[in-house]
Amino acid sequence: MPADARPTLPPLRDVIAAHGLQASKALGQNFLLDEQLLDRITAIPGSIQDQPAFEVGPGPGGLTRAILRAGGRLVAVERDRRCLPALAELELAFPGQLRVISGDAMEVDARAEAGDGAHIIANLPYNVGTALLVGWLSALWAPLPWWSSLTLMFQMEVAERIVAKPGTDHYGRLAVLAQWRSDARIAMKVHRSAFTPPPKVMSAVVHITPKPAPEGVQLKILERLTAAAFGQRRKMLRQSLKSVPGALDALETIGIDPQRRAETVSVEEFVTLARQLGQATTSA
Repeated sequence: MPADARPTLPPLRDVIAAHGLQASKALGQNFLLDEQLLDRITAIPGSIQDQPAFEVGPGPGGLTRAILRAGGRLVAVERDRRCLPALAELELAFPGQLRVISGDAMEVDARAEAGDGAHIIANLPYNVGTALLVGWLSALWAPLPWWSSLTLMFQMEVAERIVAKPGTDHYGRLAVLAQWRSDARIAMKVHRSAFTPPPKVMSAVVHITPKPAPEGVQLKILERLTAAAFGQRRKMLRQSLKSVPGALDALETIGIDPQRRAETVSVEEFVTLARQLGQATTSA
C-alpha cells in the first residue's frame, strides 16, 4: 500500500482507552504501543506486500496495523473478545486485507485459515507461545513446510533456548527441533519498558526460516532420541540412551563418544544418529 494511501489511525493508547482495554495477565497479554518498533518487527521477514500473513493474539491491534501497512493479507486470531471491536475498526480501515477469527489459537488450523506460504508474525501470549511454536515447527517434517517464515516475540529465556548452541545451558530439545532443518536467529531484543504493562523479563524477536530437510531422518526416531538424551541431560549418552533400542550401537558406528552428554551433541550429530538408527532399524 503506498504511504499516501494509508488510512489515518488514532494512536494505540487512544484505541485502548476508547475501548476500555487492559492487558490480561491470565491471557499472557502485554501490549506493544511503539509503532516504529512494530514496523521494524514487521520488516524482519522482508517484503510481505500482497502475501498471506498470520497473527496470534493481536490485542488492540498494534502489530496488526503494522502488518497491514506493510501490505500483508492478514488472518488474526484473538481469544479476548474485548479486543474485537478495535480489530473491527482495522478491518474497515484496511478493506479486504484483514480477517479476524474469534477463538483460541491452540484450536485453530493456521494453515487452513492463512494458506500456504504464510508469514507468521506475532507477539505471542507468554502462556502459550512455546506450545504454538512447537506446533508450527512440526510442519518442518513435511517435504515443503506450509509457512514461509516465523517472526515471533518470546521471553528472552525462550528465545535463547530456540537459538542455543551445544555446550550452553539453554541448549536442549527445543533447539534441535528448531534448527534441524531451519535457520533460527534472534533478530531483535526488546526491553521490558516497551510493553504495557511491562513484563518482569526482557523479550526478543526470533526469526525462523526453513531450509532443505536432511535425507533419511524419521520424526519418531529423532524425537525419541532427543527425549531420552535431554530427559537425563546430566548423564552420559551411554546411560541416557539405553532406553532407545539400537542407539548405543549407532553411536559406535558413527563415532560419537558414549561418555559425552546430550548438551554437547550438535544438531547435526543428532540428525546423523537418527539417520543411522533409522537405517539400522530398516535393515534389521
